Amino acid sequence: MLIASDLELRVGSRLLLEPTTLRVAAGDRVGLVGRNGAGKTTLTKVLAGEDAPTAGDVTSSGSVGYLPQDPRATDPEELARDRILSARGIDDAVRRMRQAEERMASDDSKTRDKAGRAYARAEEHLHMMGGYAAEAEAASIASSLKLDDRLLDQPLGTLSGGQRRRIELARILFSGADTLLLDEPTNHLDGDSIVWLRDFLKDHQGGLVVISHDVDLVEDVVNRVFYLDANRCVLDVYNMGWHAYQVQREADERRRKRELANAEKQASQLQKQADRFRAKATKARAAHQMENRADRILNSVQGQRKSDKVAKLRFPDPAPSGRTPLTAKGLSKSYGSLEIFSGVDLAVDRGSRVVILGLNGAGKTTLLRLLAGVEEPDTGEVVPGHGLRLGYYAQEHETLDTSSTVLENMMNAAPDLPAVEARRTLGSFLFSGDDVDKPASVLSGGEKTRLALATLVVSSANVLLLDEPTNNLDPASREEILSALRNYKGAIVLVTHDEGAVEALSPERVIMLPDGAEDMWNAEFADLITLA
Repeated sequence: MLIASDLELRVGSRLLLEPTTLRVAAGDRVGLVGRNGAGKTTLTKVLAGEDAPTAGDVTSSGSVGYLPQDPRATDPEELARDRILSARGIDDAVRRMRQAEERMASDDSKTRDKAGRAYARAEEHLHMMGGYAAEAEAASIASSLKLDDRLLDQPLGTLSGGQRRRIELARILFSGADTLLLDEPTNHLDGDSIVWLRDFLKDHQGGLVVISHDVDLVEDVVNRVFYLDANRCVLDVYNMGWHAYQVQREADERRRKRELANAEKQASQLQKQADRFRAKATKARAAHQMENRADRILNSVQGQRKSDKVAKLRFPDPAPSGRTPLTAKGLSKSYGSLEIFSGVDLAVDRGSRVVILGLNGAGKTTLLRLLAGVEEPDTGEVVPGHGLRLGYYAQEHETLDTSSTVLENMMNAAPDLPAVEARRTLGSFLFSGDDVDKPASVLSGGEKTRLALATLVVSSANVLLLDEPTNNLDPASREEILSALRNYKGAIVLVTHDEGAVEALSPERVIMLPDGAEDMWNAEFADLITLA
């Protein structure tokens, strides 16, 4: 269904993937894995036709549905429901029926008659596209992703980033595409929605390529694994499920280690013999042949994979501040007629730990944006205390300037930082050499996460506002974040679906949205994390 032939990928001068041929057939549920920055998102974009490969080509015998890591709908005025229905072209018929219904209420008989005929034509078009059954199917998918009718009737521009992400996921799943390409589909989903998504993907009859750091999802769904090895720039294919892949990969590493050890032993013996022969002029040719044979033996084995590099993360030592560096009083926010929350009070004391919980759409991201000064509240105020230095990590990476380079983003975050120090810090976040000159717009989700975190490291912030900081990260990088949360001495306000992140934070208080109720943290709240 999807074939890539002699596919080569590069970002600038950096080789991501050597010429590779791969096939995704009906029934293949492929887990595309590899460390952050290995090129998974780049490969998926190329397979989807969003980007062109450096060499080779991609062909598809059916339709392709692609969920990017950071989807952006083009029209903020478009209704969420219409956005989902547009996957099958049904949105136009529904919109025309809606408009005709309004005109049918006219006092003018001619207007009513004309509207009635327009309604009939639109309804006929709807039936041709699958009729009301398709509408019901779309509504069922949306409901399973916790998108209720109230949200579906809202313009996209009034929804949170997580809600828009779920709208795009619902749209792709409703599309009926033969091959699905999904980049981190569980981001912004609660526990029930993730369970539903696993079942949906297991039942999908076409092809599937999924990038996900949700171990349970790949273990339940995947029956083939593509491992993108950033060190060797190759794609290793394992025609097996996730658990068997892990066992096989460990066995491969042990075999590589044995083969390399044997090859090095043989080559060493040949080199020693060549050194002895070289002392005699009559045996110089034989010595040269032995050296060549030693090289061929070493080149005939792949050797062990180099350990994947992991960004080293340590949040900054907080700048001195007063006892309560950040206070919020009576905050409320609405989008159009939709009230998100009201009457929220919060005092962030020096070194305190606060977690914000609430169902999807309750306003968690919106509250952080208000605290960060990115948006203005409808009522209430955010009051900076003495010495406040804010660091804000946005789940949609809005704090990054995508028109600027990686290095320029760092310098913007800390104007007084020497360029050599900025480069050193970026190197610890795996941005080295020419990587620092790449525009942020071409970075993968994981790379954007690393860059946004790097800007926090040089900020000297004493209050961190963190919105889903573990999204898009491989397991090793996630552990770095959790360690940084444990060791940071400043105050943190955290929004997350990640139970491990809350455990690492060891929160003292919890804010429940949309009511804005504050309570002392206790273990009973832990059950709400994945639901939130």
